[in-house]
This record gives sequence, structure tokens and C-alpha cells, in this order.
Amino acid sequence: MITLYDCATAPSPRRARILLAEKGVAHETVQVDLRSGAQLAEAFRRINPQCTVPALQTEEGVVLTDNAAIAAYVEARWPEPALLGTSPLEKAQIASWNWRVEFEGLLAIAEALRNASPGMINRALPGPRNYPQIPELAQRGLVRVQDFFEMLNERLAERDFIATDSFSIADITAVVAVDFARVVKIKPGEQHPHLQRWRAAMAGRPSMSL
Repeated sequence: MITLYDCATAPSPRRARILLAEKGVAHETVQVDLRSGAQLAEAFRRINPQCTVPALQTEEGVVLTDNAAIAAYVEARWPEPALLGTSPLEKAQIASWNWRVEFEGLLAIAEALRNASPGMINRALPGPRNYPQIPELAQRGLVRVQDFFEMLNERLAERDFIATDSFSIADITAVVAVDFARVVKIKPGEQHPHLQRWRAAMAGRPSMSL
């Protein structure tokens, strides 16, 4: 049995939860309370020195400490349904869009949140080391999130999925990013009709309630 080190309120482990659900992979779950700083405690550092979630302990006992590694392992171990693409071109398109959503969406939201939240003073970046907040980055992050929503809306104008003609890990990452943006008080509006349609369609997938 594999084990997912999770946090029910955080966006990054939600990506892994949705992935495992879409694949139908049975697993055990261990909750790591980020609010209390459990990820920084010695017990969790022994599991993941990066002090982040998700972390996935494989059947072989190896711990994978980021979503990229988890997705690669799960796709190779349980290839159906294929979420990272089947043809060389699909794999490239999905990898590209997944990266764009991470960089232009998730990182922008984190930039806005971590550099402004009073509860994250000196925790502007995740991991074992403290970093001070930079207020200017929070403001830039908010602008980037608005641009990200506009980009997704344009991308979805004549298509049902983010990367290719079928559901992929890029859609998982995008759902998590769009939902996570609420923490900085940004959500799709009437100016994003295609993004709203896509998000409503994604809500029909049982995994998205996780």
C-alpha cells in the first residue's frame, strides 16, 4: 500500500489527491497539519527533509517529495487512464500547459498570499528555511493572477480541456489553481465565460470534490 502525506486545506497535496482518485489508486493517508507547523517537526523532516506536502511513499518504500515525481510514478505504475498523454505530441503539450499553469497560476497565487499574509511572516517560501516577505511581490502576484485567468479564458474559448482534446493532469493543476485563487480574493467572473464553463464541467468529476 502506498501512503500519501497530505494536508486537507492546502492546494499542492490536493493535486496528488485528485490524481490518485482519477487513477483509482488505493492508498493510505497521513494528514500533516501545516497550520501548526507539523511539516517542520523532526518527525516529518525524517520523511521529507524538504518539509513540504504532498509526499508519497511508494510500495518500494521510496518517498517522492513533489507533484512532478508523484505524477510520473503514478502514471508509469498505473498507466490507465493516461493523464500525461499517450503520443509524443500529447505528452509535450500536456507537459507545457501543466508547467504554464504552475508558473503563471499557482506560483503567482502563492506569491500574492505568502508575501502579504500576517500568518506567513518569514514564511514567504515553503521549505525548511525562513524567508522574509516582500510586499511588492504580493502586489505583482495579484496582477499575475488576473492575467492568468484571462489567459485560461482565452485558451478555453473553443475547447473543453486545457492541454489536449481529453482530460489531463493540466486540467487537475488548473482546477486547483483556480480554486486556490480565492485565498487572494480572485475568482472567475462574468468576464471569464469560457473559464466558468470549464470549471462547471470539471465539477462533474467526482475527484474534484476532494
